[in-house]
Amino acid sequence: MKTKKVISTAVAAASAAIAAGTAANLKKRNICPICEAKKLLNKLTLNQRATVGYNNGTAMTPPMGWSSWNLFATKINEDLIKEIADAMHDSGLQEAGYQYINIDDCWQASERDSSGQLQSDKATFPNGIPALVGYVNSKGLKLGIYSSNGSHTCEDYPASLGHEAIDADTFARWGVEYFKYDFCHNIPISPLAPKISLVEVSKLGEASFLKLKPSELRLSDKAKIIPDESKKSDSGESLIGLCSRTGTASFDVEAESEGEYALTFTVMKEKGDDRFLRIMVNGSDEYHLYSVASRAADGYRRIQQVIRLREGVNTIEITNPVGSRMDSAAIQYKLMGRELKRATKQFAEQTGTEEKPITFSICEWGWNRPWKWGLEAGNLWRTTPDIRANWASIMSIYEITVRLYKYSAPGGWNDPDMLEVGNGNLTFDENKSHFSLWCMMCAPLILGNDIRKFIKEDGTVDSDSKIYQILTNKAMISINQDKLGIQCRRIKTGIIDVLVKPLENSKIAVCVLNKGTKPAVTDLDFKKLSKLGFVNLPEKESYNVYDVWNDTHTENISAVGAKTDGHGVCVYIVE
Repeated sequence: MKTKKVISTAVAAASAAIAAGTAANLKKRNICPICEAKKLLNKLTLNQRATVGYNNGTAMTPPMGWSSWNLFATKINEDLIKEIADAMHDSGLQEAGYQYINIDDCWQASERDSSGQLQSDKATFPNGIPALVGYVNSKGLKLGIYSSNGSHTCEDYPASLGHEAIDADTFARWGVEYFKYDFCHNIPISPLAPKISLVEVSKLGEASFLKLKPSELRLSDKAKIIPDESKKSDSGESLIGLCSRTGTASFDVEAESEGEYALTFTVMKEKGDDRFLRIMVNGSDEYHLYSVASRAADGYRRIQQVIRLREGVNTIEITNPVGSRMDSAAIQYKLMGRELKRATKQFAEQTGTEEKPITFSICEWGWNRPWKWGLEAGNLWRTTPDIRANWASIMSIYEITVRLYKYSAPGGWNDPDMLEVGNGNLTFDENKSHFSLWCMMCAPLILGNDIRKFIKEDGTVDSDSKIYQILTNKAMISINQDKLGIQCRRIKTGIIDVLVKPLENSKIAVCVLNKGTKPAVTDLDFKKLSKLGFVNLPEKESYNVYDVWNDTHTENISAVGAKTDGHGVCVYIVE
């Protein structure tokens, strides 16, 4: 023990000396050590928060459907998707509530078409996605599609970063109704902003009717004006201090009519990283503008964004709101979400058809705390890395997601990834527990198994299949699809977990999870559960209880001993 203490003291002293030396070195270079520490902390901080809901009218209960990835991965084609749609329709899964047939990665051709649009693989999806949408829709089902918030998808096909508007238009035109947006090959937005020497506004195709020097803008926080030492700019000055959420600049522009205008910035060419500006028009319309790094220094170039102005006075604000990688991800996903809503609405208006909103599935693996900003960006957000068909993976994902109950609500759901029920070597109890936990947590129920196996050779449904019985359990699905949309809370944890979920009509669902390998009995006192502050169960002497998995009703009881096998569950509906 004494030796460990000596070593620990020596390590602490050495660390302090290194820190002191670093601070001294920074001071010699006229760099503020405290400022650098704040910058480092800022890089690890999420500054984006959901202030409004996504509100596209879909996913008012957790989405239910099927996805190609968990079982088929890269081996997909349009015949397989049609067979799955047939099986969903014919097996009774559709009647149970499953409605989406989602194509994951590898549907795309390796290049965009001559118009810059995504296109399907000509060999595996030869008839194109619109035709496949038509087939799936003819079954009363909805087709979902996939891309990535990066330069390429996870399997290195063309992706949507930088192509958000054109891809959203494509998906709306095709009629897809679910969109999974992955995070592979992501390129984060730079926290740096360009140095601006001149701001101009013009009608499209005309000379600028407004030119402003930086000193003519309204500045706030750390935004400031410095002289142009290179003497190469027209204004003789530069606006700095817009980086990393530290400052903003704004100005007013009067437009003689509503329409599109060109907003042009003259910015300094700078080496190093690309730079970024967010443009807000009248506090609501958001535009993104990038300035690429240049090998040439001390020169100037023009960067331009087409914006929409209303007739009369408009207020334009510019800044760089990116303080961290988390901010970058939030801003990128919010952008795609806005484009999807715009595209479906615009397509409906142009064609005189009913709008088909696209349920937006954010899949950035929980790295950037999407539960903090996802409600504004889309309809569901992945809380963890990819699931695997084994108990350890299911439990690790459950442990993270069960804690996030306060972020889940109708129209925006925590997503612990697709179901592995029926895949791998999961036992019957593990499959049943997996499904129960996802239902209790208001998770999307996206199947990942081969549902074609539920149809026997004679065309009838294999209703004796244990997996089929799990996935079509009406009471369990009703818990997941309850209109209150309240995720369960864990009120006890250890080898045995107890979860409680408020339901409509003053009911509750109670789930007892046995994380151990041995059978166990857990006593539940329903009167005590009624006293929990977040439930709506009235306090009474006795209750009517439905055992979901044993399909038994018991009236006028006050408690029960829940018997669970290893890795098993008991689930009750109490009223």
